[in-house]
Amino acid sequence: MGKPMSQPPFQPPQPPHQPPQSPPSQGEFNPYAQSAPSAPPPPPQQPAQPPPSQPGFGPAPGPTQGQPPLPGPTPGQPPLPGQPPYAGQAPYPGQSPYAGQSPYTGRPGHPGQPGAFPTPPFQPASPFGQQAAATGHPVGAVLLGFFVSVVVSLFYSGLIVATYKDQTDTQAHTLYLVHALLNGAIVGCLVGLVAHRRTGAHIGGAVVAALGAFFGFTNGIPLIIAESQSPAAIGDMMEADPLFPAKAWWNNELDGGVDWLSPLGLLLAAAVAWGIAHLIGSRRRGA
Repeated sequence: MGKPMSQPPFQPPQPPHQPPQSPPSQGEFNPYAQSAPSAPPPPPQQPAQPPPSQPGFGPAPGPTQGQPPLPGPTPGQPPLPGQPPYAGQAPYPGQSPYAGQSPYTGRPGHPGQPGAFPTPPFQPASPFGQQAAATGHPVGAVLLGFFVSVVVSLFYSGLIVATYKDQTDTQAHTLYLVHALLNGAIVGCLVGLVAHRRTGAHIGGAVVAALGAFFGFTNGIPLIIAESQSPAAIGDMMEADPLFPAKAWWNNELDGGVDWLSPLGLLLAAAVAWGIAHLIGSRRRGA
């Protein structure tokens, strides 16, 4: 047998020869030069609508699709009356932040309709006859009156020591009552000026004035003993009878018994101090 013949490999047929084509001149239509048709544009997507808000809650609804937006104010100027404030912008002074809507119903408010305008918060009425809050410094007023009363009392005690040898019983009683009036008047004036309408300070001033009238007389008794005898006699008096000055103030040396002018001087000093303090303090209610 002879040698088998080998077959050539498979080759695809060649396309027929086409004559070269010249580029189309300007203005000549070439159907092969057109680009492939583009895909149709996707349908427009509508923005997601927020869920409807309940009336009276949340911000005012914006313009719906297809409606032009509300004209806004120019930058740096407040919105017009009836316009809602925009994001990041505070409402105009005196303008409601609800943009013409009732904050209770969510509908545009009209006069004469319930819920048209916000109801002001409840304010309890002030009780009848209520007065303004009292001012002043009651503690400072009482302390100032005490120091001044001590000074006036010491002055009266020195006057007793200087004139006791020449005084009659009537002159001594008159000087005692004048001192009580003067002490009460000065203390009451100071308390009224400093404490104003504070009733507690007025009462404290009355007590201070009464004590000043009492100690003004009793402090003069040891001074008279020291001037007539010696300063050492004051120590003997304190050892024998420490209440001797108070007994001399209470007892009547001429007729015996109680000297009613002595407690009367205390009442007079307290009444004058309280009356003047109350009178001056009531006129300084706005101070």
